[in-house]
Amino acid sequence: MDKYPELKNKTVEQLLQNLDNVPADIRTTVRNNGGGHVNHSMFWKIMKPNGGGEPTREIATAINDNFGSFADFKKQFNEAGGGRFGSGWVWLVRNKNGKLEITTTANQDSPLMEGKYPIFGNDVWEHAYYLKYQNRRPEYLDAWWNVVNWDEINQRFADASKIE
Repeated sequence: MDKYPELKNKTVEQLLQNLDNVPADIRTTVRNNGGGHVNHSMFWKIMKPNGGGEPTREIATAINDNFGSFADFKKQFNEAGGGRFGSGWVWLVRNKNGKLEITTTANQDSPLMEGKYPIFGNDVWEHAYYLKYQNRRPEYLDAWWNVVNWDEINQRFADASKIE
């Protein structure tokens, strides 16, 4: 960053949201390493021991309103994650129109790069599940719901609702 002092006061999230403005010679590094940092920092916060269960509070209402039911949402989310070819992430995001949607990104790409706010996501890189599930990604996706931290997800949903 010594080469680009104007970037020192930017957050990683700001750099990812405006990746086209990042100098070309460091853009891939910011995309890969910055994206990986942001994605994993969120990932560790949205899980906890003895988590899981049904969604609570505002996120429960939003999921039901947008997807019909938690069961329908979970099915769509897991199908999207299972269908992501290669390494990447599956997300629940707030899109530019303020609507919730399920999306996937490749590698360490962040939804922030598409102007979307990640409410939560699941890592579908093999390193996230291979030791326990080998190539059985669908089993990993099903089991992951047992550690979801709905309190943290509700906070992220509230934060997403504040963004215009």
